Amino acid sequence: MKKITTLALIAAAAATSSVFAQGAATAVAAAPVADFKGMGVGIGAGIVGGLGALGAGLGIGKIGASANESTARQPEMGGRIFTNMILTAALVEGVALFAVVISLLGINK
Repeated sequence: MKKITTLALIAAAAATSSVFAQGAATAVAAAPVADFKGMGVGIGAGIVGGLGALGAGLGIGKIGASANESTARQPEMGGRIFTNMILTAALVEGVALFAVVISLLGINK
């Protein structure tokens, strides 16, 4: 799991670096040349947003599975486990929302 998380962070960093990269100066040519200045911005933003949502889904799934297992082992602690599960899931969802917002802000760069 640690290798997957590291790979996801490396992929997100690579995608954001292409999103925020400065465009190169276009050379003047005799024939009309297509403008590829912002070609990968949408793709990079989509990848970053998708990885953020994927990570949040995996994290919340793991939180829910652990909470169900904990409640099955100690039913008397169910209320307290549920409260901690909701709090942790909200924090994970906040990080995912932050990743999506950053990817959308990168489009307007």
